[in-house]
Amino acid sequence: MASELEELLGFLSSSSPQLRKGAVEIVSGLTGSEEGLRALVAYADVAIPALLNLLQDSVSGKEVQVAAAEALVNLSQDEAVCEKLAFHGAVAVSEGIIFKPERRCDNALSRLLVMLLANLTQIDSGVLALLQVGDEKLEGLFISKLVRSFCSSSVEESSDEDPFDHVGSILVNISKAEAGRKILLHPKRRLLKQIVQQMDSTNPLRKKGVSGTIRNCCFEADKQVENLLLMSEFLWPALLLPVAGKKIYGQEDTSKMPLELANPLEIEREVTDDPEIRIQALEAIYLIVLQDTGRKAFWGVNGPRILEVGYQDEEDPRVMEAYERVGSLLVTGGDEAGDQ
Repeated sequence: MASELEELLGFLSSSSPQLRKGAVEIVSGLTGSEEGLRALVAYADVAIPALLNLLQDSVSGKEVQVAAAEALVNLSQDEAVCEKLAFHGAVAVSEGIIFKPERRCDNALSRLLVMLLANLTQIDSGVLALLQVGDEKLEGLFISKLVRSFCSSSVEESSDEDPFDHVGSILVNISKAEAGRKILLHPKRRLLKQIVQQMDSTNPLRKKGVSGTIRNCCFEADKQVENLLLMSEFLWPALLLPVAGKKIYGQEDTSKMPLELANPLEIEREVTDDPEIRIQALEAIYLIVLQDTGRKAFWGVNGPRILEVGYQDEEDPRVMEAYERVGSLLVTGGDEAGDQ
């Protein structure tokens, strides 16, 4: 089996277009099974450079590129393979194809490459490569391009057709790192402000990616709370609407809120079904109200009342615990703000 596999991998670099095409289709198929995946992982040092070359081989056509991308996405589920992919420059290769200057990358191929980047950014070397850390001229450039594409691509498409919805997972991954949060929160880049506005997407993958990214960025609230509050027009709805419950709020409550909160709470609305999103929103709120400035701003939008109503509708014990954690902080640390 080993010699046959070696021979097959050798065909990936054949001078014959037909052999290359046939070989990459077989390799892609092998990565779809656990047995095939294990066998190929053992030959990752041979497979990865050949698959990356095919990925860049636009002459061989879209089918070859897509098959190579599918194989790499499946292989990158293995952490050791991810390390090898990062070493061989898979991040830069993906960027070069997705944002090729002379023509827009095919949606199907773009989606696969974004999925590949989502896997690669689960390891530190992948995150650093994506952030382009250490290159003063380029640092953050690729992330800026991804955010722009994430925010401008059609959210009306189904998740299977949306080429950039997995950018949400990438943003969660990079925002776990301090260097990533620094780039996303840079006041001149305004990347987080763009990302936050995607919270109203109907695509659950986008929505979860945005909520996780906001939550991670709020770990910088002790240093950047004022910067976070500069986008309060978008931030508070993103955090509070998912945890506001099902109730239609009356004028007594909404009169104490800004319009961006009051308007959606005065009418029937879709409830956020995913408990993880509600937990992430509450954790972000907690990190903000830990700061005096953040706590006062939260009282200023009638945030405690929203949490009170939302808690009454909540049934998930983990989410209820997150509500209670914020509530206890408001009781012990928010007396002065609450009296205003």
